[in-house]
Amino acid sequence: MSKSNVARVAPAGAQSMSDSRQGADCAPGQASNPASHAASQPAAQAATQPDSKGASHPFTRYFPQRAEGDRLDVAPLLMSGLRGVGARPVVVFEGEAIDQAQMAARVGAMQAWLAAQGLVPGDRVAVMLGNSAAQVALIYALMLSGLVWVPVNTRLKGDGIEYLLGHARPRMLIAEPAFGDVLNAGIALAAQQADHHGTRVVRHWLTDVTTQAGEYHGAQPVAAALTPASVLCIIYTSGTTGAPKGVLFTHRMMRIASEAALRVADAHDGDRLFLWEPLCHIGGAQMLLLPFLADLEMHIVERFSASRFWQQCEQAQATHLHYLGGILDILMQLPRESQPVRNSLRVAWGAGVSASSWHATRERLQCALRECYGMTECSSFATLNDTDMPGSIGRALPWLTVELLDDAGQPVADGEPGEIVLSSDVEGVFLPGYLDNPEATAKALRGGKLYTGDSARRNADGNLVFIGRRTDSMRVRGENVSAWEIERVFARHPAVAACAAVGVDSEIGEQDVMLYVQFRAGEAVDWHELSAWAADKLASYQRPRYYREALRFETTPSERIRKHLLSRETAGAWELSSTK
Repeated sequence: MSKSNVARVAPAGAQSMSDSRQGADCAPGQASNPASHAASQPAAQAATQPDSKGASHPFTRYFPQRAEGDRLDVAPLLMSGLRGVGARPVVVFEGEAIDQAQMAARVGAMQAWLAAQGLVPGDRVAVMLGNSAAQVALIYALMLSGLVWVPVNTRLKGDGIEYLLGHARPRMLIAEPAFGDVLNAGIALAAQQADHHGTRVVRHWLTDVTTQAGEYHGAQPVAAALTPASVLCIIYTSGTTGAPKGVLFTHRMMRIASEAALRVADAHDGDRLFLWEPLCHIGGAQMLLLPFLADLEMHIVERFSASRFWQQCEQAQATHLHYLGGILDILMQLPRESQPVRNSLRVAWGAGVSASSWHATRERLQCALRECYGMTECSSFATLNDTDMPGSIGRALPWLTVELLDDAGQPVADGEPGEIVLSSDVEGVFLPGYLDNPEATAKALRGGKLYTGDSARRNADGNLVFIGRRTDSMRVRGENVSAWEIERVFARHPAVAACAAVGVDSEIGEQDVMLYVQFRAGEAVDWHELSAWAADKLASYQRPRYYREALRFETTPSERIRKHLLSRETAGAWELSSTK
């Protein structure tokens, strides 16, 4: 296809910004992505057919229709928002404001370039990039083109990249040259596995993509024929004992996540939201639609920086801060003089403020705290504490019902711990499944409900208190870390007979990793040597901070290590000086 044709011809069944059907919804059609077949057909039809209670458009009880033909999905919202001709910024990246017309031009050119590479709706595109304005335009282009975005955590190394690319099997990888060395092995493995599927991943550097997309100047954004159940992205999460699972995250799920973020943050027209989170996380990705839900500004920085945080907030005149992963603990440790006497923040929202630190955190930030709970599998959000009650995750959001069940599936009494189980009368709130993992899908989705694997208890007043994971995983600096991911790496060391990774308390909140190692007879190695051996195989947040030797492990009849018998005391353990 010639460049001139790509720039002016929309794909069959697509909606162009210059189309006479401006404001119309995307044309219904069968999703091309094979992964989307895991989504139930009713999810795609929920907005156009009555639900079991006889009400049509059940989602309109909870979510507004923001564009003509809006079916609680993404493309109509984006198309409508990008048509704006005003000077209102869509995003502001490191001080550079990009308005609707400028963003539309970048998105259209990027879509044209993607089409020229032979990509079609349903193809997977892996993206390993730091936060940038170019990445925002790329993500919008992927969404509108019906391409499946596969975010790659920029902190992954070695085994993690190999697994993700080999499992997701993307047609294309767009990355930064800075990640070239760590990507080499991953791309090689992905290419080997792709031989079985007839495709091989092609790598492009973002700088080259941006330059080449500039040749399609004048191309209009177009919307492919999509349904709310079409898969928008595959987000890998390490929430269990096994390999990372690829969550099939649909267009409807992304829309619900964004609507929920707006509600949880209590954001309104005129607000300015400060985004430090990597866009490869759902916590960052879900924010990208907010400028199309309200007349607000999204101020994005390249990465979180404790030393620059207050300066960046002041420059942005930020009214809202999303916190996660011990960020507040880091800010609380900064000297008082590092922050202004008064700041512009109105709301800090997220997860992880303990009851004991609630009042001190609120006083230090000089704003309201709104604590929530959620997971990628439920469109990111499930509960909200908007009552200023310390230590609580609040109550279920209006479109969800929360049950706390015991191991027999029976409700627990108030004050007793139980697994958080979610249900909803809105189709498509939960993931349709995990990529190529029917066992994990069947375990999570049972009887129309989502079993989260998390525990909580309900107070007498009806508010929930989060207890923790029920699975063999840890929460390290904002990342879910599966013990399996760590243990499988160290198990390959020739001196290691067996090992077990456990979570221990961290001084800045959440957890650090401690690794117990049983060496083979006569083959013990120095801890520093063992840690260095694994450094290029694990992400920084996966590297154990503490090490202990185990002469032998107590095991179950099925040969699983009894981890509950392992001490979580770090005194006397060998400590890695830095895990950054």
